[in-house]
Amino acid sequence: MLETPFQKLLIANRGEIALRIMGTAQRMGMATVAVYSDADRDATHVRVADQAAYIGAAAPSQSYLNIDVILKAAHESGAQAVHPGYGFLAENADFAEACTAAGLIFVGPSADTIRRMGDKLAAKAAMIEAGVPCVPGFFGDDQSPSSLQREAEQLGFPVMIKARAGGGGRGMRLVTRYEEFDDALSSAKSEAMTAFGDDRILLERAIETPRHVEVQILADRRGHVIHLGERDCSVQRRHQKLIEESPSPAVNADLRDRMGRASVRAAQAIGYEGAGTFEYLLDGQGKFFFMEMNTRLQVEHPVTEALTGLDLVEWQMRIAMGEDLTLIQDDVPLHGHAIELRLCAEDPGRDFLPQSGRVLNWQPATDLRVDHAMCDGAEVPAQYDSMIAKLIAHGTSREDARRRLVAGLKQTIVTGVRTNQGVLVDCLRHPVFVEGDATTGFIAQHKCDLLPDPPAGETAAVMVLSAILAAGAGTALPHRFAVPIRLGRDDKTFEARVAVKRYGQCEVALGEGFTVLQVTALSGGAVRIRRDGLQEVVHMARDGDRVWLHIEGQSWDFADLSFAPVHTADETGTGKIAASMNGTVSSVGVVTGQQVTKGQVLVVLEAMKMEHDQRSDITGTVAAIHVSPGDQVTAQTVLVEVAPDDLIDN
Repeated sequence: MLETPFQKLLIANRGEIALRIMGTAQRMGMATVAVYSDADRDATHVRVADQAAYIGAAAPSQSYLNIDVILKAAHESGAQAVHPGYGFLAENADFAEACTAAGLIFVGPSADTIRRMGDKLAAKAAMIEAGVPCVPGFFGDDQSPSSLQREAEQLGFPVMIKARAGGGGRGMRLVTRYEEFDDALSSAKSEAMTAFGDDRILLERAIETPRHVEVQILADRRGHVIHLGERDCSVQRRHQKLIEESPSPAVNADLRDRMGRASVRAAQAIGYEGAGTFEYLLDGQGKFFFMEMNTRLQVEHPVTEALTGLDLVEWQMRIAMGEDLTLIQDDVPLHGHAIELRLCAEDPGRDFLPQSGRVLNWQPATDLRVDHAMCDGAEVPAQYDSMIAKLIAHGTSREDARRRLVAGLKQTIVTGVRTNQGVLVDCLRHPVFVEGDATTGFIAQHKCDLLPDPPAGETAAVMVLSAILAAGAGTALPHRFAVPIRLGRDDKTFEARVAVKRYGQCEVALGEGFTVLQVTALSGGAVRIRRDGLQEVVHMARDGDRVWLHIEGQSWDFADLSFAPVHTADETGTGKIAASMNGTVSSVGVVTGQQVTKGQVLVVLEAMKMEHDQRSDITGTVAAIHVSPGDQVTAQTVLVEVAPDDLIDN
């Protein structure tokens, strides 16, 4: 077999995965080339690489998805190989083909394999031929809504609608009733077109509350394939993974062997080369069904590395150079247990709505593996995925790894953007997860525990922050006066009165609650709080009138309204519908003069690879529309103005 060594690698990606690949490449003695868009000029991966090439505007289509400009960067930098990372062009057959045509080594499988496995219909046909069990469904070419609805009825509800191209939960909808099908189909096709440029879909019979279990494989050019055990990725929101672990609590040695053998057989049948993952649904009776294959490195690959001691990126590159796999199946170690979680910039209280903005304070855990590209002042752009870091714990047992991960997650400090940190802590502590019984329905089924209203710890955060603000934690002046503090969070306002006494002692009254604590300013935004005989260090940061507090393993943000005008309790929506985040206008669903109701979708924004509905906050008539499809908008930009009916009538 032809060997294809290389010494200089271009990473066609960004953020933590670009840094992850660079680390291995540099350890192997390779020079590295980063690429960056306008949004990433000052990003960490740009600074760490030996060279960095500018590839265009922030919009992915003009930079990280632009094949021509990436190939130009590879040519001008002298790179001999390209690693696609994950996301963006990682599973784009045209990109792999273009790299080969340009004389570059593509670190991954062949374009033909990517194309075959990237089309879910072709992938399922290949798996059936290889004897791998698949979920029953409709995979035909007739994409008319009436035909698809008829096929869904024949399959029987619940039915899963899936985009035929791509993955990551985009273009996927669970439909439980006939009446919901039309709207779900339209939404899935629209999101699929936005994410993948292909709105074709397939239907599958939904396996309710399954586990999501995947098998990692490595394959060299000579057809030698091994598997590296399984990962359980069942804890998800919006069909996207949040927590992954290996081994799966639901997989015993016999099932592991059967899933592993099926995956190896399938990889050999399609002539696979490199690292890849076969994803399965596992039902309550231990039956597994092929879902899709990811022809790339997975986000959750660190848990497999923790158990096996192997560097999967290194093996990707060695295989791309034409080297043989030197391991046989019996040589693969699986030591202990590893759990990974995805720390994402998103608002769990608003259905995990992705967030963008500037990170004010970033302090990752020191006792865990943390894959990230964050630093103080780093921007989380609206154009890219919401994940900002991965935290991985490895222990001798599952419980050991879980405890270590909880402790490390609580030690991690991130302020400036809302994250899912608190929900992740609650997930890891929930009895169902502790017992290893979480399925893909875990978050939805236990929403009241994981997303309580009001959020757990909110009142305590308000009291502590009120004391810090009233005491003037940045000074050493003793005070003896009462201070009114007013804080806002989403649609809630908190009115506190703080009696500040000597040396930072504060008596805080909030509604019927009362507490006494002492505030001592430390350096770098840290504050020591003493209450009820205990003391802890919290962290505060301010960005304009927005104040952030990190306390008890979670960050809270509030608007400081202490000097803002007071609004009356009976005030409702303003009718000025503003963008909830930075993004691109995907569609405008109304016209001037149209009657709309409160809660009706007016505009759809596309941000962080997802579509987000922007709804009217009042019932009335559309008075003005300020945006058009394709426009780039920033958070709080007024999109549409709605005049209330009583104003129109007058």
